[in-house]
Amino acid sequence: MSAPIDATETSAWAELQQHKADLTPDLRGWFAADPDRAARLSFDAADLRVDLSKNLVTDEVLASLARLAEQTGVAERFAQMLEGVHLNTTEDRAVLHTALRRPAGEKPALVVDGQDIDHDVHEVLGRMRAFAERVRSGEWQGVTGKKVTHVVNIGIGGSDLGPVMVYEALKPLVTDIEARFISNIDPTDLAQTTADLDPETTLFIVASKTFTTLETLTNARLARDWLWAGLHEAGAIDGSDAAKTDAVAHHFVAVSTALDKVAAFGIDTDNAFGFWDWVGGRYSVDSAIGLSLELALGPDAFEELLAGFHAIDVHTASTPLEKNVPVLMGLLNVWYNNLLGAQSHAVLPYAQLLHRFPAYLQQLTMESNGKSVRWDGSPVTTDTGEVFWGEPGTNGQHAFYQLIHQGTRLIPADFIAFVNPAYPLRDGDRDVHGLFLANFLAQTKALAFGKTAEEVEAEGTTGALVAARTFSGNRPTTSIFAPALTPRVLGELIALYEHITFTQGTIWGINSFDQWGVELGKQLALQIAPAIEGDAEAVEAQDASTRALLDYYRAHRA
Repeated sequence: MSAPIDATETSAWAELQQHKADLTPDLRGWFAADPDRAARLSFDAADLRVDLSKNLVTDEVLASLARLAEQTGVAERFAQMLEGVHLNTTEDRAVLHTALRRPAGEKPALVVDGQDIDHDVHEVLGRMRAFAERVRSGEWQGVTGKKVTHVVNIGIGGSDLGPVMVYEALKPLVTDIEARFISNIDPTDLAQTTADLDPETTLFIVASKTFTTLETLTNARLARDWLWAGLHEAGAIDGSDAAKTDAVAHHFVAVSTALDKVAAFGIDTDNAFGFWDWVGGRYSVDSAIGLSLELALGPDAFEELLAGFHAIDVHTASTPLEKNVPVLMGLLNVWYNNLLGAQSHAVLPYAQLLHRFPAYLQQLTMESNGKSVRWDGSPVTTDTGEVFWGEPGTNGQHAFYQLIHQGTRLIPADFIAFVNPAYPLRDGDRDVHGLFLANFLAQTKALAFGKTAEEVEAEGTTGALVAARTFSGNRPTTSIFAPALTPRVLGELIALYEHITFTQGTIWGINSFDQWGVELGKQLALQIAPAIEGDAEAVEAQDASTRALLDYYRAHRA
């Protein structure tokens, strides 16, 4: 792997610094002087319509940003990722989440490090479909012969955030099987999730690639105990080891490649669905990690989701940089983060079904690009990453939009909306979804164009209130519109942000596919756990602050 190109040493970066020095944002003036601005700066990517016209850029800035992508090798590195080059340098791995959604029979065939990627991916997808059909039809039954009505996914990080987000987004498609999710090692999570479930009709999925994740395996053991206790109380099983083993075989499956550990837990390895070390957790919802989705939404919906992912993969691989939507959005993030001083980025879906999408993006973007060294181990030469956050509209309007509109911080925001709602309700003669979308359109308009003091005074306001009611405008937004929130469109949205993240990581020269930053705290937790349990030697090994907190814990634990 070649050394990263230092973006700050390129001629494009020098151009951008000059653009920054010369820039006087004037969205009102720009739109008034250029009737074609909206049309020229709106782009299609599969089913997504993306309007970039309300961003703080001129044609010259966009041209320099495209040159920055060219000079840092974004397109070439994306092609390398698709081909299986080991872009994950710290773990010496290929990065092939895009292979998870390649259609069967795609040419040329993808063989990486001696592995027939296409064959292996579609073998697992075929097993997932067959299993989902068995469960959904009632052929697969619990230990007492009852049909599965609830599936509970036990995972954490990418083994939870992706499935939860997709399930919530596509919940109108759920019919026979409801999905639930347990991730937090806080016992409240498992206790509340299982409180009203029937053990006889519940199927657990334990999602852990290595089958060693502390939180996941702890929750899996607790779920197994819950199952045994519930079945025993109902008289469905006796307390024998054989009965318990039979119960686990009927009510637990695994998403893991550690078949020995799966078997030791009691799960039949025929019911283990694998994925590979070239799939990062935050990029894995379209792998076997999505098994809960296939069960709850159905195999056809899951395949439609994969098709949406692939459509954006194709767009990104084949579209020139100056019209390439994920690349352009990634470049805009670099412009705001590195040149204009923005430190956070809001994602504001005008769709209640996407209420977990900002949380999903937090892991995708900040775990990927929250790095301070480049892929060759050298220090970064720019700030990296942004704090991603958000909440569905219109809720956010009554919370933090004040800061975006009139605060002192620059906060670029992505607004996401859909033409056709999942639930087309009316309030008398009024289409409620139309009213909802009026807010979507109004917010980006207000942020872009603001309200002048003269306009405020023309409404009759005087004195000190004029300044309070004035809006500066020139607050940048991107609008993403699609016909409806279908599985395909959701796949497109997820892949869009995957490749935005990729673009930024490439420009910054960082490895967006490892996550060493999550490891230290996990290691220390294992060292501190004996101290929590009263081991004096472990207590003494801690720093003064940790010891004081342990003292407080022991003094107040009931």
